[in-house]
Amino acid sequence: MTVSKEVLLHPKMKATGQYHKIPTLKFLLYRYTKLDKVTIMVNKKNISQYEGSVPTLEHPNRKITGTPIYSQLDVLALIQEKGSQSVIAWTRKCKDDLQKYELDADDILRLISLCFSGGTFLGSEWCQQSPNGCWAACDAYRVYVKQWTANANKDLDFEYYIKFAIGKTGQLLLLISCHLSENKR
Repeated sequence: MTVSKEVLLHPKMKATGQYHKIPTLKFLLYRYTKLDKVTIMVNKKNISQYEGSVPTLEHPNRKITGTPIYSQLDVLALIQEKGSQSVIAWTRKCKDDLQKYELDADDILRLISLCFSGGTFLGSEWCQQSPNGCWAACDAYRVYVKQWTANANKDLDFEYYIKFAIGKTGQLLLLISCHLSENKR
């Protein structure tokens, strides 16, 4: 007697990959298995100097109340000591925006410095690097920069939105956001 091996599998089961093999004498069956429970991985790692608790599913509020988290002295000392080596674009969007607006290291350092000399503190909040990435507690600022605009043939004020954090070791400034606002004055 020859034992035949057949696969009894619905195409949808094969496409989803949610099955396992059950060997039998006459058939090689695949039994469809549903997921009984979905596990969501939540990253709670804080890579900033701020010691507060990152948002959770139970407490999703990202806002951090109060004054700026990072002092002017700490931020400017870090920039002064390490220069362009002190800043890293932390999110993909930030990296894309820096390229889009053709901002170099000197431009970034100038914008961060402007946060403390004429900039407006907008608030502090938790930011996540990617949907399942690490968290950083950030300070957000609005600064105005006068820039030459060829189409207008004059200098115009441009409003930039800057958001940053100091890394856990205190040796790196994480740039979360650095982009133009839609508002021009």
